[in-house]
Amino acid sequence: MSERNQYPAGVPCWVETFQPDVDAAVKFYCDVFGWESVGPGPLGDGGRYYVARLRGLDVAGIGSQPSPDVPTSWLTSIAVANVDDAVASAVEAGGSVVMGPLDAAPAGRSAVVADPLGAVHGLWDRGTRAGARLVNEPGAWAMSQLRTPNPAGAADFYAAAHGWTTETFGEGDGAATMFRLPGYVGGLPEQPVSREVVATMVHGRGPAQWSPNFWVPDADSVEKLTAERGGRTVVPAFRTPAGTTVVLLDPQGALFSVTEVRRKG
Repeated sequence: MSERNQYPAGVPCWVETFQPDVDAAVKFYCDVFGWESVGPGPLGDGGRYYVARLRGLDVAGIGSQPSPDVPTSWLTSIAVANVDDAVASAVEAGGSVVMGPLDAAPAGRSAVVADPLGAVHGLWDRGTRAGARLVNEPGAWAMSQLRTPNPAGAADFYAAAHGWTTETFGEGDGAATMFRLPGYVGGLPEQPVSREVVATMVHGRGPAQWSPNFWVPDADSVEKLTAERGGRTVVPAFRTPAGTTVVLLDPQGALFSVTEVRRKG
C-alpha cells in the first residue's frame, strides 16, 4: 500500500507547506527526508510551487506563502467527490470557508476550510492528480494529526463533514483518538490500528491545528538535523504503538512530526 493511484472520498490525500522563503524550505525538507524537488511551477501573485518526490513519486508540495498574514504551516487535504458540495457540508457542520473553491486544472479543483475551532484543512477533487503517490514508508507522509482543545466538538464536525467516526486506541496517558472512515481499507496489514483509520486526534491547548507525520529511518538523526538547520523540537521523543515519534518545528515555523517505525521481530 506504499504506492497509491487513488483516494476514496473522505480520505486525506495530500500534504503541502507554504512558506515565506520557499527555496529555503525546499532545501530543508530535501535534506531531512531525501526528497527531490520538481519545479517550480507558478502559484498566484508571483509565487512558486515545488512538488517533492521520493523514488520519482510525488510525496508532498512546497509553495510560497500567499500572504504574510497566513501562518507558516502544513496543509492536509482530504479527497472529496465534489468540492462545492464538500464546502457546503463543512459550512453546514459549523465550519467556515478560508479559500475557494478554485480550479487547478488539469490537476483538480480545491478549497480550504476551517473546522469550528479554526483547524484548517484542504478539500481536493482530483483531476489528473489524485494526491500523494507514495505513503507509509521512510521519507514519506504516513498520517496527519489534529490537535484541538475540543475533541468532542471536532469529532462531531468531521463526522458531519466527512463521515468519520472516532475510536480510542490505547489506555491511560498513551491513549489516542483515531478518526475512521467506515469501509475504507488503507495503511498496511501489519499496522497496530484498524485499516479504516484515516487520521488521529489529540487534546491540546492553544489553537486547533492539523500537522503531518512522516516516517523516517532514524528519528534522532532527523531531530538533530532539524536543530542544525534552525528548527527546534516541540515534543521530545516518545513511544507510540508505531514506534518513536518526535514533534518538530521547521526553521520557518511549520509544525510536523516524524516517526521511526518499530520493526517487528
